[in-house]
Amino acid sequence: MPIHRLSRLSDLDAGQWDALLPDAQPFLRHAFLSSLEDSRSVGARTGWRPAHHLLHGDDGRLLAAVPAYVKAHSYGEYVFDWGWAEACERAGIRYYPKLLVGIPFSPVGGARLLGEEGALAELLGVLGEGVEEGIWSGIHVNFTDSRADALIAAQDGWLERLGCQYHWFNRGYRDFQDFLDALASRKRKQLRKEREQVAGQGMDFRWMEGAELSEADWDFVYACYASTYEVRGQAPYLTRTFFSLLAERMPEAIRVVFARRNGRPVAMAFSLVDGETLYGRYWGCLADFDRLHFETCFYQGLEYAMAAGLRRFDAGAQGEHKLIRGFEPVITRSWHRLGHPGLRVAVSDFLAQERVGIRAYAEEARAALPYRQVP
Repeated sequence: MPIHRLSRLSDLDAGQWDALLPDAQPFLRHAFLSSLEDSRSVGARTGWRPAHHLLHGDDGRLLAAVPAYVKAHSYGEYVFDWGWAEACERAGIRYYPKLLVGIPFSPVGGARLLGEEGALAELLGVLGEGVEEGIWSGIHVNFTDSRADALIAAQDGWLERLGCQYHWFNRGYRDFQDFLDALASRKRKQLRKEREQVAGQGMDFRWMEGAELSEADWDFVYACYASTYEVRGQAPYLTRTFFSLLAERMPEAIRVVFARRNGRPVAMAFSLVDGETLYGRYWGCLADFDRLHFETCFYQGLEYAMAAGLRRFDAGAQGEHKLIRGFEPVITRSWHRLGHPGLRVAVSDFLAQERVGIRAYAEEARAALPYRQVP
């Protein structure tokens, strides 16, 4: 069956792509991925060259697809392989370009292999041939769901990597006080004190959906987002145009909470939502306020999730400070197929040890949760 490599997602009808998606998660939607490309947030200039692989049936129907990018670096992936790349450089082994199957700048688990299982097995085989032929040094499939895990594990040559994130789960809480009542006394007092400190600085908060935001609002959102990179001396991954395109193409999935002082916005947190999960993505503040980050990024999100009846709050990668605020350790997976035999053996040995450490850490982290009864 014919396999096509697509360098621009907008060249494919959105309905065909979205028909392959197994759920309503926003990050795989044509609107999200095409907004990244059309805003030039990803592209050859940024080291993210789109190379989506599509498999069509003899009748022309799209049977399977993977969102893929030829990478010239490892920025914006959140599954860190810099050590592998540096080892290759020292040994004179080419590590870039590599092929990444995933969502740029979005460490969110979900579907990565879209479509019919038989067609996907064929598509994975073709991708593997690209490694054997030296087109790219390896394939990396990041933040997979259980279906992709099973499909990839059934094929030879893939290495499994584990990671750990922190997600909050709604266990039927009526409101924030109901959630606090589930915590141990000392932790409950800490969270309440943090919220009181923010309120004492004269802050109030307003949630808005994508269709409600003006271009002036988006200017403020982007200024806050960009500031989080500027303080580290880095350029932001996303362009200002991305936010306008996303607001035009999928406004129903966008949620932004503005922190205001004396009626004027001073900070924001940008999130996406589907039918069961709130995904906290970007935050920024244009001045320093004590504890405002925790309130804007976590406590406001928890309140929103409870009010909306959402099952889960994924507030982003990393951050052990989430544990004491009720976010539970969750194991994530990625898969790697490497072409160089020596590299493959070395990485395989490393990952075997790392998996043991990750599982042990997740168990230890669960013991640090603030609940009176650990879930």
